Amino acid sequence: QEMFTMDELIKEFSLDRVSKSGAKFDFEKGKWFNHQYLERKPNHELANLLQQQLTDHGVCVNDTNKLEQAVAYAKTRISFASELYNESKFFFVTPSSYDEKTVAKRWKKEETPDLMKRLYAVLENIDDFSLENSEKVVTEWIQSEGLNMGAVLNPFRLAIVGESKGPHMFDITSVIGKEETLLRLQNAIERLS
Repeated sequence: QEMFTMDELIKEFSLDRVSKSGAKFDFEKGKWFNHQYLERKPNHELANLLQQQLTDHGVCVNDTNKLEQAVAYAKTRISFASELYNESKFFFVTPSSYDEKTVAKRWKKEETPDLMKRLYAVLENIDDFSLENSEKVVTEWIQSEGLNMGAVLNPFRLAIVGESKGPHMFDITSVIGKEETLLRLQNAIERLS
């Protein structure tokens, strides 16, 4: 057994099993343990930490549900609680800039602006903006138009997140909502075209 609660550690600990040889600390294993414990923490506890980190960065969020959804996605990708903000800020902060390497790789000047305008029209006409429905509608549109999935979703991620990271695209858009998704997509079309 590698993972213990505090009560389990107390119960299992015995000085008889302490070795006299020097202890060696494995930092990578320590990070792994920390990640495991963070994943087991209830979302509402980590949401309080995230809310404080957002406040420290000048972002005011009063939506507990949105904080908990962001934490649920972020905690699978972090090793330390201090990383919560960087792994979830895109749920709360509209990109003010775009990663240059991702722009060069994912935003093709000839085709991407038109593709993103067409995607905007598809998203604008979706009434049920839930994860399942918006993903279904967009996927069916991509297939019906004979488009490459990556040619649409990669620049879409860039527009929404500002870089090439984060959880599943429609997890993000279902949390930030239709209005914010359209705003971010329009911003990217205007700024990157």
